[in-house]
Amino acid sequence: MDGVHDMGGRQGFGVIRYAPNASVFHAEWERRANALYGLAVRHGIFNMDEYRHAIERMSPYHYMSASYYERTLTSLATLLVEKGVTTREELEKLAKGAFPLAGPSAAGRSNLPDRQQFKPGDRVRVRNEFFAGHIRMPAYIRGKQGIVVRETPAYPLPDAHAHGIQAEDEPTYDVAFRTEDLWPNASDSAQVHVGVFQSYLQKEG
Repeated sequence: MDGVHDMGGRQGFGVIRYAPNASVFHAEWERRANALYGLAVRHGIFNMDEYRHAIERMSPYHYMSASYYERTLTSLATLLVEKGVTTREELEKLAKGAFPLAGPSAAGRSNLPDRQQFKPGDRVRVRNEFFAGHIRMPAYIRGKQGIVVRETPAYPLPDAHAHGIQAEDEPTYDVAFRTEDLWPNASDSAQVHVGVFQSYLQKEG
């Protein structure tokens, strides 16, 4: 789905500040939220694609103003309510106030019927499509041409997996894109490698 969460390749955020020895958690509640997320996935309450999609479903203001683990907590709470593990009223009672959750989900989809097989060296183009449900296709590669470097492991199709739809696991492909094709005004000539699901690709030429 399209939203403020899809920030790959966007400009205007300034220099990325990297602190190699930074603490992973800055408060005890962050550690607990992360542990609860892992526990819920391990016990099959929800899967990782459902978790990612719940974060995508946060309102733009809520998403942009939330920290990393606040997004984790929102996704976790939303899914636990949707799965019937708890209720919003119980959460608000514990929080002693409002407890914002993510919005409703759009429909998902199964594997595309016209998907193709690819091999290293194939010239491919990413489908230029917009899908309302969960999808693992970053906007900056839509409609762009690249070259398959290698086939990588198969995984559950996120478009289906995030919505409880049955689908076949799909191979993924390491696709190399030229920076000049992704960003025509890029200052450096280089390659960007992206893992792309089979359903998102078409043979070029």
